[in-house]
Amino acid sequence: MNERPANPALRWHASWLFTAPHRLCFFAGALMMASTSLWWCTTLILRTFQFRATWAIPPAAAHGLLMSVGFMPFFFAGFIFTAVPKWLRQPPVSARSLALPLAAMLAGWIAVYVGVQMRASVAGVGLVLVASGWSGICLRLFGLIHRSRVTDRLHTLLLATACGTGAATLWLAAAALLLGDDLLLQAAVDLALWCFVAPVFAVVSHRTLPIYGSTPLQTLDQRHPTWLLWPTAGLLWFQGPFTAMQLFGPVPDAALWVVAALQAGAAALLLWLAVRWAQVRNMKIRLLAMLHTAFVWLGLCMALAAVSHALMAATAGRGSLGLAPLHAMAMGYLGTTLLAVVTRLTSAHSGHPHPVDNTLWRLYKLLQLAVVLRVLGALWPAAASSLILAAVLVWALVTVWWAIRYGRWLGLPRADGRPG
Repeated sequence: MNERPANPALRWHASWLFTAPHRLCFFAGALMMASTSLWWCTTLILRTFQFRATWAIPPAAAHGLLMSVGFMPFFFAGFIFTAVPKWLRQPPVSARSLALPLAAMLAGWIAVYVGVQMRASVAGVGLVLVASGWSGICLRLFGLIHRSRVTDRLHTLLLATACGTGAATLWLAAAALLLGDDLLLQAAVDLALWCFVAPVFAVVSHRTLPIYGSTPLQTLDQRHPTWLLWPTAGLLWFQGPFTAMQLFGPVPDAALWVVAALQAGAAALLLWLAVRWAQVRNMKIRLLAMLHTAFVWLGLCMALAAVSHALMAATAGRGSLGLAPLHAMAMGYLGTTLLAVVTRLTSAHSGHPHPVDNTLWRLYKLLQLAVVLRVLGALWPAAASSLILAAVLVWALVTVWWAIRYGRWLGLPRADGRPG
């Protein structure tokens, strides 16, 4: 029988990271998330004081690349190889078997950091390493699905599709950097966000909500509400090619009106569901409240996007809401869901019984402040600089604080003395 260490707080060791996939992957994700947030925060502070930095690629593209796929895939890998083997009734995956692709991704992102400021080709070589590592992760996932005889594989197949799309977009971004094609790079970033990152969140949210609180889902459907998964994931996948298409030339007004109508319908559905679920959920359960807030941000994203595209169609492209819809989705929906789901998994597998303690609840509130400030920064151009800087400072505070507190748990024995 394993004996609990006398003082686990003093026993942090890197070897504990290799005891489970979520430990190793989440730790790498925490490092990347904190470093990326600090990098962008420092960049904006230097820009505020008119410090002239050199850029080998456009800052907006670098920001989009690092914030969309710089740290998210690490968390995806941790979730996938913790949950999916159980879904498919397959043996557990060894954390050590993931070490090589994860190391390739981390080394690649270091090269990207250097190349962003010095030489695009260096960033391109780094992204080749990242794409290679993520492709290796995808092959492991495809292998699990191929070996499984479970009949209900909808969620894993959609996850595999999104992850495979992510590998393709990473290779596309690497090619763009090596070719020096900034437009292609921005298109790859848009496709990665909308066709890879966002659908993974939609699938994971759909699968895990019955675990975290099944009452609303049972009210709307006796099983999982598959009818909700298809329009949500489908619209997100559609948004990627449409956003990328806008980079290469003006979109006809008729197409903008059609897209605005689709997004308005999606917003109405999502916000109606949010109101209905709030009536049957126990919002005093903090984890459910966090997931509900994330869902509301997704509905607001679609509403803002509908208004923005309608303005573009009505003003011949002169008016829009800028990046407000994007940040409502990326920071509001993705950020809040990430904070809730990853912390829940980290807490549960670290032997901490309360996933949403007072510290996380404060971080959640600060994150909502950051989202509001960033969306306001897009809607209020006159105060954009101050609002955006404040949003980035708060975002950096949240991510670094989270990485220090919960990332530390990943290198410690379980608090309850159990193995794992």
